[in-house]
Amino acid sequence: MQGINEERVEAWLNTNIEGAQGPYTYTLIAGGRSNLTFHVVDSRGLQMVLRRPPMGHVLATAHDMAREHRLMSAVGTTNVPVPRTLGLCTDEEVNGAPFYVMAYVPGIVLDSPEKGQQLPEHLRTSASEHLVDVLADLHAVDVDAVGLGNLAKRDGYVERQVKRWSTQWANSKTRELPAIEEVARLLAARIPQQQGVAIAHGDYRFGNCLTNVETGHIAAVLDWELCTLGDPLADLGYIGIYWTDPGQPMTRTNDPSGLPGFCTFDHLVERYASRTGRDVSNISYYKAFASFRLAVIAEGVYARYLHGAMGDQEIDLEPMKLSVDNLAESALHALKGR
Repeated sequence: MQGINEERVEAWLNTNIEGAQGPYTYTLIAGGRSNLTFHVVDSRGLQMVLRRPPMGHVLATAHDMAREHRLMSAVGTTNVPVPRTLGLCTDEEVNGAPFYVMAYVPGIVLDSPEKGQQLPEHLRTSASEHLVDVLADLHAVDVDAVGLGNLAKRDGYVERQVKRWSTQWANSKTRELPAIEEVARLLAARIPQQQGVAIAHGDYRFGNCLTNVETGHIAAVLDWELCTLGDPLADLGYIGIYWTDPGQPMTRTNDPSGLPGFCTFDHLVERYASRTGRDVSNISYYKAFASFRLAVIAEGVYARYLHGAMGDQEIDLEPMKLSVDNLAESALHALKGR
């Protein structure tokens, strides 16, 4: 199994994971440019999940297993549903890179309309509401009480992010795109006052959660690699760029919203406001910010493919380029709609 040194990992699991006993079987759940995630089953049927950085040369800071393990362990002490962490290995002699192990949580990642069809229509509203309720609970966590007070700077999150992604655009752009330049200017000119400090997940949506399709509840929040301390409304705005209101054309292939039964984004925003007491009147700014950030990320990926940095892969680059244009226009529309 690529990414697993089976002999050494088996010895480590036997020694460090309570109740685990090899031999083990490994099945790749998710791979690619993100972290590699494996479903692990021991000789007696105990199920676990092992997560490690992608193969090859990667930035350690972008795939910090110890940081991700720390975050999940801390959040696991709260009422936010996350997989229970079982162990962390920082000895690269074991598997060529650090990794951590967490409990297996049953559920489905609703990362497409097709997956969304597996959630019964009568449960889709409650699943939508529980998605935002879990986010509200995450943002209510006392960062000092769970030992995350020193994770990152507490204030000025959006201002720093706008500067960072504006610089990133200048460094990675493949063409002039007036819309993105205008968005960057407007975002910088309208920095909102941050309403407290919260654990900001950074990539919060159905596609990064396990949903119990029998109850319509979020079973576990996954993929904490982009998590930091910051402005909680950034997470709420981020949901908005994936969300499709019922009856509207579905523009995202990696989100189930838009199917009959899911609620509107406005409903989610209102529910979040009632749960948290935060002022959400400027949510269009945060949607624009999220679109801008994603546009810059997409342009960077497009640039790497365009210049051959991703190898000799056959891929149609035009949709990737068009997605950057669409995200820029979406951000501009959100900012000018206020």
